[in-house]
Amino acid sequence: MSAATHDFAEIWQDQGDYLLEAFLALDTPEGFKAELIEGEIVVTPPPDGDHETAIGRIARQVFQLCTAEIDFAPGKGLIVPGGRYIPDATFAEQDAMLGRGSWSEPDGVLLVVEVTSSRPEKDREAKRKGYASATIPLYLLVDRQQNRIVLHSEPARGDYRAVNWVPVGEPLPLPAPFDFELRTDRLH
Repeated sequence: MSAATHDFAEIWQDQGDYLLEAFLALDTPEGFKAELIEGEIVVTPPPDGDHETAIGRIARQVFQLCTAEIDFAPGKGLIVPGGRYIPDATFAEQDAMLGRGSWSEPDGVLLVVEVTSSRPEKDREAKRKGYASATIPLYLLVDRQQNRIVLHSEPARGDYRAVNWVPVGEPLPLPAPFDFELRTDRLH
């Protein structure tokens, strides 16, 4: 590595450290959520009622139809390559989140859920790649702007290899350990 390249790498690292420190020191207004997505601090307002209702309906189905012992962690901060994300919903192995701080590695996470809102492109691209890079097995996206439900699976090399989607209203099969068809008729 040349001296110029080495100096640039140090400057880049220093900027990344500074950004992370600034992000962690944020005093986000109540109800807002701040995430660090691909080097950008993204602050989003409280979700609307349709957004929260969709999350609740997904959670209810998981607890009614899934026979595996799974925990639900709404608003759990996850450390992923390229940032710090707060999925709208996180489903994890039983007790996987016990004893963890506000931000944690995604060990034991089985499924993360995002419902698009003010910046859908972040959910479709950056977050998808971040969750895949963290090897989270399943990423479910309720894409309200495109009126479809998308399930990403089989994470490898920074993205998901498999994608299955249905228009809102059609059932979406969820693989193990969930093993049920998600009803999507009321997820918009």
